[in-house]
Amino acid sequence: MQSKLAVGKKLHEVLSPRARSLTSISKNDPTASDFPPWAYTPNDYFRFEVLHQSTKSLARVGRIITPHGVIDTPGFVAVGTNAALKALDFPAADDAGQQLVFSNTYHLMLHPGADIIRDAGGIHKFTGRDNPFITDSGGFQVFSLAYGSVKESLESKGELKRATQRKKINKPYWRSDLTGKNAVKVTEDHVIFKSYRDGSQVVLSPESSIQAQKDIGADIIIPLDELPPHHIDREALAASVDRSHRWEVRSLREHLKDSRDRKQAIFCVVHGGTDVELRTKSIDLVMQLEARNGREELKDLLNWMMPLFNIEERRGKCRHLLGIADIDSIHHAVKSGIDTMDSSYPTKLARHGTLLTTDGLIRIKRGHMAKSYGVKIDPECQCSTCTHYDRAYLCHLFKANEPVALRLATVHNIHFMNNLMSKLRADIIDGKL
Repeated sequence: MQSKLAVGKKLHEVLSPRARSLTSISKNDPTASDFPPWAYTPNDYFRFEVLHQSTKSLARVGRIITPHGVIDTPGFVAVGTNAALKALDFPAADDAGQQLVFSNTYHLMLHPGADIIRDAGGIHKFTGRDNPFITDSGGFQVFSLAYGSVKESLESKGELKRATQRKKINKPYWRSDLTGKNAVKVTEDHVIFKSYRDGSQVVLSPESSIQAQKDIGADIIIPLDELPPHHIDREALAASVDRSHRWEVRSLREHLKDSRDRKQAIFCVVHGGTDVELRTKSIDLVMQLEARNGREELKDLLNWMMPLFNIEERRGKCRHLLGIADIDSIHHAVKSGIDTMDSSYPTKLARHGTLLTTDGLIRIKRGHMAKSYGVKIDPECQCSTCTHYDRAYLCHLFKANEPVALRLATVHNIHFMNNLMSKLRADIIDGKL
């Protein structure tokens, strides 16, 4: 899959980026004048503020004001796919400094259903969490049914993922029509796929994705777009970029129908893969609307792309990097001017017994950890896990398959990520970054 950048606006602005074959904007492409003037009127419940700009790099410190609280930037966004973080409840996550949580529209549409969450009063009341949420369009997961994960897309060199028959204990074989060549049908109007839960047909359009996200009720929502595989010829990529732009316009129009009542912001998404011309075209278009690669490739992409946002009329937009937030990528992204980034990286590592420290990763299940008496996971960490337990005890819990091990490791990793972002903000202000 292609990596994606989101650039932010407020409710009246678009908060995100992702990328056609011409650098100039076509006369048929929409502009801000195609939307009602009130859509761009500032409001007091949703805005982005740049508080400090580095003189050494494109890094900046800011904050996003939302109806459910402030998000300090640059900031890490934890992924709670099913409106829940793996192995960690929201109060514990909030205590670990987590401000914004990313949930997945695709999964929530299929279960429990966007209508169930709507009738509960929205995702904040449904989860009991009164802090900011962001939801994606569901497009990434839908297209993953055809192309596989980012890793599978890279390894297959763009070939459609082949469905496999996976036997599950006491369960029927994995249905081969749910993934692979025939799993997803794309038309100009919508995407058709089958639910992984019961095989029922699901139709997802730009309008229905926005409607579902409005029912879910996250503070920030994302328009439906097409995600091509990493290895794709330029003509097909250009066609995909154009379709995504048309879908983003439809998404924005659907959003504006009741945006003043819902108090939500929408990201627009910049596309174009690693093609400079296509990315530039996409940036120019989405900024006029006002409305997953290897690390080195990502760095190269950010190096030439992010300066395009560092011009007067674009500096005030929040920029979100979708799906990438490992430690190495975070440092480069922040220097490049990224404000927020989401990833399941810390929670996934925690579930496999890998813990984040200032000295690098540690594998808590390794034999020598069994006698690490009195040794904290990270001597600099003040999280509740490091305060109460040592490496030897955590090693024992993992080796014994105790469920609490997952929680303790996840608390630590989430706290580490948010503490890292806090240090980066301080370094920017102090002129170190």
